Amino acid sequence: MNTQELLHRYQAQERNFEELSLHQANLVGANLQRINFTRTDLSGSDLNGADLSGSCLKQANLTDADLEKANLVGANLVEVNLIGADLKEANLAGADLTKADLRCANLEGANLTGANLTQVNLEGANLKGANLSEAQIIGTDLNVADNVAEQWNSEPSSRETHLHGRSPNWVTWSGQKFSE
Repeated sequence: MNTQELLHRYQAQERNFEELSLHQANLVGANLQRINFTRTDLSGSDLNGADLSGSCLKQANLTDADLEKANLVGANLVEVNLIGADLKEANLAGADLTKADLRCANLEGANLTGANLTQVNLEGANLKGANLSEAQIIGTDLNVADNVAEQWNSEPSSRETHLHGRSPNWVTWSGQKFSE
């Protein structure tokens, strides 16, 4: 299926697009709310500014995808592959990223308020300026993410990764508990 056919079928109210190959699809700014992309290959795709709120991308392949400024509010991203993806300034509020692979992903300025980050792989991920307020962070090693340790060990006024409302018992860092 090509991008034009996908958009045409979506306009006709179809929402189920499971297990498709949409490698390097151009979906810039597309309105794809509540779409089902379970196990779909969107690797290398351009979804800059796309609205995927309420969508299901469970086990989808978004390796090296451009999701800058994408709306992923409330999206199901369980076990999604986001290795090397650009999520700069993306809105992931309330998204479920359980067991997601975000190695080397760019989450600079991303909104992860209330997101579920249980057992997420953040090795080499950029979390500079990311908002993690009220996020569930269980079994996730923030030590391996770039920019977080330096920010947290700096003066409170210069911290750029926001962990407001975090229970000090939920997040640990090299044996030191931290909270605002």
